[in-house]
Amino acid sequence: MSIANKKVVTLDYTLKDDAGNVIDQSQDGSFVYLHGEGGIIPGLETALVGKAVNEELSISVAPDQAYGEKDPAKAQTVNREMFEDANDLEVGRQFHAAGPDGEEIVITITAIDGDEITIDGNHPLAGMTLHFNIKVIDIRDASEEELAHGHVHGPHGHHH
Repeated sequence: MSIANKKVVTLDYTLKDDAGNVIDQSQDGSFVYLHGEGGIIPGLETALVGKAVNEELSISVAPDQAYGEKDPAKAQTVNREMFEDANDLEVGRQFHAAGPDGEEIVITITAIDGDEITIDGNHPLAGMTLHFNIKVIDIRDASEEELAHGHVHGPHGHHH
């Protein structure tokens, strides 16, 4: 069996930046997704099509096929009083906020200068080329329930 749409895929991966720093990594086949449902970045999903169990590969994914380029319009400076816990702010802290269309977005504090807090609504990996080392651990057909819901369910099902 090979990776294709409507297959549940289990991977082990290590994700690095251009300098070779590890950004993220899975543990013992813990990353599972439903192929073709947008659960992973487009460039990675495309590169995995046709791969088989035990296959290992290295993939570099450009920003336009990952989290996009950084959009300067998504960064702004706001006053400290905009935060409920204004005394507990630090660079790198993330929080959820409502986006311009009401969708939930993640905001990261990128700078603090007195009462001026710079926040950024770009994905933390926006603008980066991502380098993956991947091993395909398992591939199986998705269940009818998984297909109907558009995501993988655990070994004891999924409750909404």
